[in-house]
Amino acid sequence: KKIKMTSPSSAIRFSKRPSLLGPILIFNMLMATRFTLCRSILPFCVRRPPHSYPLTYPKHLQKSRPCPLWSASFSLCLPLPSLRKSTSPSSLTVRAFSATSAVFEPPKMSTVDDNPLLKDFDFPPFDAVEPSHVRPGIRALLKKLESELTELESTVEPSWPKLVEPLEKIVDRLAVIWGIVNHLKAVKDNPELRSAIEEVQPEKVEFELKLGQSKPIYNAFKAIRDSSDWEALNDARKRIVESQIKEAVLNGVALEDDERDQFNKIQQELAKLTQKFDENVLDATKKFEKLITDKKEIEGLPATALGLAAQTAVSKGHENATAENGPWVITLDAPSFMSVTQHARNRALREEVYRAYVTRASSGDLDNTAIIDQILKLRLEKAKLLGYNNYAEVSMATKMATVDKAEELLEKLRSASWNAAVQDMEDLEHFCKTQGALEANNLNHWDTSFWSERLRESKYEINEEELRPYFSLPKVMDGLFNLAKMIFGIDIEPADGLAPVWNKDVRFYRVKDSSGSPLAYFYFDPYSRPSEKRGGAWMDEVVARSRVLSRDGASPRLPVAHMVCNQMPPVGDKPSLMTFREVETVFHEFGHALQHMLTKQDEGLVAGIRGIEWDAVELPSQFMENWCYHRNTLMGIAKHYETGESLPEDIYLKLLAARTYRAGSLSLRQLRFATVDLELHSKYVPGGSESIFDVDQRVSKRTQVIPPLLEDRFLCGFSHIFAGGYAAGYYSYKWAEVLSADAFSAFEDAGLNDEKAVKETGHKFRETILSLGGGKAPLEVFVEFRGREPSPEALLRHNGLLPVTATA
Repeated sequence: KKIKMTSPSSAIRFSKRPSLLGPILIFNMLMATRFTLCRSILPFCVRRPPHSYPLTYPKHLQKSRPCPLWSASFSLCLPLPSLRKSTSPSSLTVRAFSATSAVFEPPKMSTVDDNPLLKDFDFPPFDAVEPSHVRPGIRALLKKLESELTELESTVEPSWPKLVEPLEKIVDRLAVIWGIVNHLKAVKDNPELRSAIEEVQPEKVEFELKLGQSKPIYNAFKAIRDSSDWEALNDARKRIVESQIKEAVLNGVALEDDERDQFNKIQQELAKLTQKFDENVLDATKKFEKLITDKKEIEGLPATALGLAAQTAVSKGHENATAENGPWVITLDAPSFMSVTQHARNRALREEVYRAYVTRASSGDLDNTAIIDQILKLRLEKAKLLGYNNYAEVSMATKMATVDKAEELLEKLRSASWNAAVQDMEDLEHFCKTQGALEANNLNHWDTSFWSERLRESKYEINEEELRPYFSLPKVMDGLFNLAKMIFGIDIEPADGLAPVWNKDVRFYRVKDSSGSPLAYFYFDPYSRPSEKRGGAWMDEVVARSRVLSRDGASPRLPVAHMVCNQMPPVGDKPSLMTFREVETVFHEFGHALQHMLTKQDEGLVAGIRGIEWDAVELPSQFMENWCYHRNTLMGIAKHYETGESLPEDIYLKLLAARTYRAGSLSLRQLRFATVDLELHSKYVPGGSESIFDVDQRVSKRTQVIPPLLEDRFLCGFSHIFAGGYAAGYYSYKWAEVLSADAFSAFEDAGLNDEKAVKETGHKFRETILSLGGGKAPLEVFVEFRGREPSPEALLRHNGLLPVTATA
């Protein structure tokens, strides 16, 4: 009854020779790239929610990629994804994108003729969908899909046309429509929409479980694998079959009677809990507001931050608020929080804001503590039902790594980072003393970001806020698109008006190949809207490339994506002026989008970001960040928004020199998150003698030079692992960093100043990493691009952490 599936190990070795990433488990395929639960509790063919959404849908279509909590000042890049779309069916018969658009043909249902979710559309009707459409729309959709599933089970045969193609249509339909609803919850949240989703979600989960546990479908896939035609299948089709079999087992298809009922109850409860966790974080973030009327209290805040604080005050009813005279409202939204912790000279204000941030959703009606305990308890129960020792093993079943290999990598990186982090703190304390800081001998968490910025300014003569005028959003996007044209041979042009949008600030773009033919489309929602939009940054799939869903029967449906960020909006007549970190974030999310949009894989279940092992999916995104330090690229985007003056050469050189500034500290920060995640999902005993916060404190002793506050409740806001797809998977950021740094080193080897060589290497990168999707195992794809297996040496070199000798 309980079938335990193991995955081959794969290791990244630290040695003088190129290290090996070991064999890769092939199956993760259908990463439910879209579902709201894609991240955490997938029912259906997906077992584990990938990126950062909560809930439950098949892994097939995993989507949203939230950025990591990768820097002290960017600690809010907490995932948003928890709400992605489900990778389950959609009641439409998505007809597919032609060369210029996508058309969806939903079933004709007279009772819901006026429901935009169930009408034909070229692009999702984001502007027309209201909360009132969700209940009837999703229920009509599920009713239609139920009948299609029943028909498939009664007619299924172990062949592509009689099994995989109709299954893809079912899965894709729900993915598209549920994706619309969940996306709106992420960017246009309101109580009515929450209520509607909460009501229909159990019905959707029930259908996904029914689909994921379908024995006729499971047996048909096994028959294909066991047939004489197996060897004749191409790599992508083999990956689909293997993945579907594995996902079915992980979704409980082999369980019987009482055990299956218990498994299904767990899935339903996890869906509710992860959604509630995410909502509590959002509400707790919105709840904090600090009204300031005395400008002395916010001395040190840059003009952009003062403008934002005044703009926020206006939105809260202080109609006469100005940047110069106030009043000002400080929030826990990323641009506001970061400005205070980095620049406010008022230490008491920094402490208040910091404490509020690390205790979000940890008290009162929004307390996530009990929710976390219950999530961990249910995940462990689920793992035991499936025959695993813990949930981490379940998570690793569809990843490149194993628990042991992930822990080995984290320890190698921790060891390489520790002494550098200790030196970082000693340098900071020494600097504070030279500045006469009263807190020099007692630096605390609310001091490190502030004094780190001052030391950065002193050491490199760089003030990140003073650089903002050189990074206006329009220039950054132009430079990014020019880079994509140079490296990958694509053109990106505005297509505003072609597709409905959910907010007036959202932009829409068309991606074309060198001949002018459309390849894909994407939305870009750049600005923070704390009253309705989740924090963080992410990319997600709207629809994927697919041969089966072709409209004309010849050309595949084209992919569509959306990128969402939370940077400072325009203030007054100034465009959105970005920090360098925000520039890196846009490049990061665009890397995800490129892998989705430039795929040449026509099998929809493994096209683009679908079906790629979770610990390899960050490769393209982190790869793109490297180009922010490439001279020609940076100088192309860094133009003063008023004068057009280029960033001075000496400033560029200082930026380059500052790249490894506090690299040890920032590395340890990520390692803390990754390690506590694995601890909670592999060794923690719910209800035992050690609390979740005890685990965090214990892990932090080896991963933080300054231990967290005893009252630190960061875990209550750790959406990546409790409402997204990173449960027992946060290590993926570091795992993929090894891959991405090594991939970028191919361009360094070719010569970054040799445009011809860069274009040739870029073409190879596009034809492998960006084109093959989940149709081939990530290790094989990497080797095809790089000519060898990956090594961590490039990552350590980029971070200034070689040699690997430090111990703690």
